[in-house]
Amino acid sequence: MLHLRKWLPALFLGMLLILAACGGSSDNESDSANGGEGENNAETSEDKGTISIGMNNWAENVAVSNMWKLVLEDKGYNVELKQVEKGFLYEALSSGDLDIGMEIWLPNTDKAFYDKYKDEIDWRKEWYKGTELGLVVPSYMKDINTIEDLKGSDAFPDKQIVGIDAGASIMSLTEDAISEYDLDYELAASSGPTMTTELKNAIESEEPIVVTLWKPHWVFAEMDLKFLEDTKKVYGESENISYAARKGLEEDNPEVVKWFDNFEMNDDQLGSLMASLNEADSPEEGAQKWIDEHQDVIDEWTK
Repeated sequence: MLHLRKWLPALFLGMLLILAACGGSSDNESDSANGGEGENNAETSEDKGTISIGMNNWAENVAVSNMWKLVLEDKGYNVELKQVEKGFLYEALSSGDLDIGMEIWLPNTDKAFYDKYKDEIDWRKEWYKGTELGLVVPSYMKDINTIEDLKGSDAFPDKQIVGIDAGASIMSLTEDAISEYDLDYELAASSGPTMTTELKNAIESEEPIVVTLWKPHWVFAEMDLKFLEDTKKVYGESENISYAARKGLEEDNPEVVKWFDNFEMNDDQLGSLMASLNEADSPEEGAQKWIDEHQDVIDEWTK
């Protein structure tokens, strides 16, 4: 019995060592079975760094920004979507606080920003061609067809144009239109979603409403609307949407810039993407659904 007591501690220590060795082997086998997930995989997912995208609250911008966030994350990047107004977007791109801005309207809408920052920002490729923006009313407003028709009309007793974010270019253009056409109207700033909600509510009641709006936008697929003719061309001609990057991004992340240079969408693609987001419970869910259904398009952009 004395001999047994003497050896018990050594036996117990040996059993612990055997169990530890088995446990370590099991963990390693588990990592191998999972394709090396764990510390090595975590390091791999962070190797490509972080890309920050400035997102202003326009329907097509929210759509493409969320879509690219998911695409880049699937490729191993961390992505930060930062909601910004247009003025801050350009300031942040010029200072390097943002990597990419998806919504550059040229040659007219964002001309003032381009002139101010043209040497401080990397202006990149167009991804959508053939935009339109201006003042929009429901099609049932038969007597209101031009911006001039607003003047003196008693169809709008509150004399209000429902706008979007105060810093958006379309808002400053609308102020110009109010002045050019000598309209006795107030421009009410809100947000893109608030504007579309007010538009939808007015249409459901067949009430008069005039809003600042642009194409591409999902509302044109769901509501019967018309642009008011801009005879003085305050809002300019049809434009294109491009993206811009901070100076140095192409050197830091050539792969990302190559993919974004490959990126382009037509009306059907962009319209279906915006509709997918509009019908989903969250932007990410809608963007992922569209990606799953258009993987061949994604592959072309990221080849």
